[in-house]
Amino acid sequence: MSQTTKTERDAPADVPSYVKHHQEPYREGVKPDYAPLRYLDGYLPIEDHGLIGDLATAALVGRDGAITWFCAPFFDSPPIFAGILDHQRGGHFTVAPEGLETARQYYVEDSGVLVTEMTCPGGVVRLTDALTFRAGADLAEGTPVERNELLRCVTVLEGTVRLKVACRPRGGAKAEKRSGGLRVHLNDRPDEHLHLLCSRPLEGLESTFELAAGDEFYLRLTWGTPPHRYQPLEPSEVLESTVASWRRWLETFSYEGLQQDLVRRSAITLKMLDYSRSGAIVAAPTSSLPETLGGERNWDYRYAWVRDAAFSVYALRRVGFPHEARGFLGWVLDAVERHNGPKILYTVEGDLPPEEVEDAELEGYRKSPPVRWYNGAADQIQHDVYGEIIDCAYLWAMAGGEIDMPLWEKLRELIETAREAWKTPDQGIWEVRSSGRHFTYSVAMCHVALDRGARLAQRYGLPGDIEGWRKEAETIREAILGGAWNEELGAITEHLEGDGGLDASLLTLPMRRVVPAEHPKMVATTEAVVKTLGTDGDAHGQGLIYRYLPEKSPDGLAGEEGAFVLCSFWVVDNLAYQGRLEEAEALYNALCARANHLGLMSEQIDPHTGLFLGNFPQAFSHIGIMTSGVNLMQQKRKREAAQGA
Repeated sequence: MSQTTKTERDAPADVPSYVKHHQEPYREGVKPDYAPLRYLDGYLPIEDHGLIGDLATAALVGRDGAITWFCAPFFDSPPIFAGILDHQRGGHFTVAPEGLETARQYYVEDSGVLVTEMTCPGGVVRLTDALTFRAGADLAEGTPVERNELLRCVTVLEGTVRLKVACRPRGGAKAEKRSGGLRVHLNDRPDEHLHLLCSRPLEGLESTFELAAGDEFYLRLTWGTPPHRYQPLEPSEVLESTVASWRRWLETFSYEGLQQDLVRRSAITLKMLDYSRSGAIVAAPTSSLPETLGGERNWDYRYAWVRDAAFSVYALRRVGFPHEARGFLGWVLDAVERHNGPKILYTVEGDLPPEEVEDAELEGYRKSPPVRWYNGAADQIQHDVYGEIIDCAYLWAMAGGEIDMPLWEKLRELIETAREAWKTPDQGIWEVRSSGRHFTYSVAMCHVALDRGARLAQRYGLPGDIEGWRKEAETIREAILGGAWNEELGAITEHLEGDGGLDASLLTLPMRRVVPAEHPKMVATTEAVVKTLGTDGDAHGQGLIYRYLPEKSPDGLAGEEGAFVLCSFWVVDNLAYQGRLEEAEALYNALCARANHLGLMSEQIDPHTGLFLGNFPQAFSHIGIMTSGVNLMQQKRKREAAQGA
């Protein structure tokens, strides 16, 4: 990446010790400087937001100083602020100067603490935001670390400004003055209240402050725990401690290679989606950000999918973080036992979400309803869960984790279930809302369950039908290469019967050790997927692919969707494993360049405009950044070693 030149504004002399940051951009050739704000249909674009989190919940902070998404106390709690889903009725918590013109954002280096700097005709304001941790919090322990506090620190860097503070929870609120701030009573949650504390007197839920260069003040929004419990600590101490916790966790980061800073940021982002109280990892912290404007594909992703969480712990383990696998494994097996078998998704506490509902009060992001709460996919049958869980246990054991007999008995039951489940229909990885089929990906993941189960039993002397599992796994492999192959398409198809369309999830077969990447049918499938599902013909679609085409693969839903980011990273993996390293590296770098100014990625991208679509930031997309980087570097080193020999 090219270096950028520091200016006085890039690094003001009064920068506190906790605001040290990279001067390099994540996108090569783009200087991380102040940029004008733009609004689309009254909404800040999805990509113009940053994420803060405390391993219990998370918030989106816009470049305009507005928090327009925040749920408390947990990821899947009702939102306090949901302005990103309705800029008039959704609610927001805004700190910004009057006459706001331009802004930029960056993270405090190696942390989840976010800085937003905003300019106006009179001066420049720095806003530092964090969902804070308890003093000395160890993020790898798997215990509660949050303080139930949103901390917003303001510093005027230049000139004089009129700073507006507006705290408007969704549904409205009444403020009652208390010592040091306000007690905020939520109109639509009468049994709950917030505390808004400030180092300067507040006029109410909306206040204006006249400030000059060097002036500072802070706002603390707290919930649940009485605010006085943590009051002795100064804001600077809290920020220092929060940053220190992030940096301690990052000490085991072990990736060196392409896009190293972005991979590091992706690891932090995945960790911000980790619910430390249970070991669950949510798919995304948001709900109902549309997969296409005006469509119906708007879903609540604030839950822990077994598949998504397993992918996340796999990605984290590969860059030096094994502890999350232990937490996830314990959480998912407890949930399986509690509900008499695996479900595909759970709340962060391991329960089943309520029935999916539509919220008629909110207009949706950029007027794209429906806004949905909860997720109806929780009732679906998806056979891939068996492979996800067993593979996670296998990788956990290979990294030194113990598989004791009580744990093995639970795992063995899942292996035996997979032995028969692959023969029956399910809804597949993409959770179609049409009738079930024999989805090839689901069948392949049953192969994974049987194969890893046999490996575990043999390696650790555990009881089980090792030979029977291996034989069934081989039967599945033959069924995929035979039954799912379509001669006319020249590819493995989405259904085991070979009568479906192309599906980008088939690109995962080599990574799951089901079909080698260099197998002729896998090479042909890769080519067919890129050719048929690729979006290169669109204005901003270079290197992007759809996960499937609804007109070829009916899913029970109307409309279209954007290009699915993770699927393009799967192309990188296949190219790398096939020895096409130059192509793989070029595609990988191009995909990474699509991350926003903070290194964050959405679920999907509109290939016509390049704008982000879908829930944000999306665990899947950051998993792609991490695992494809690792895979590509491994293959490059293998080639170098072979050439050196």
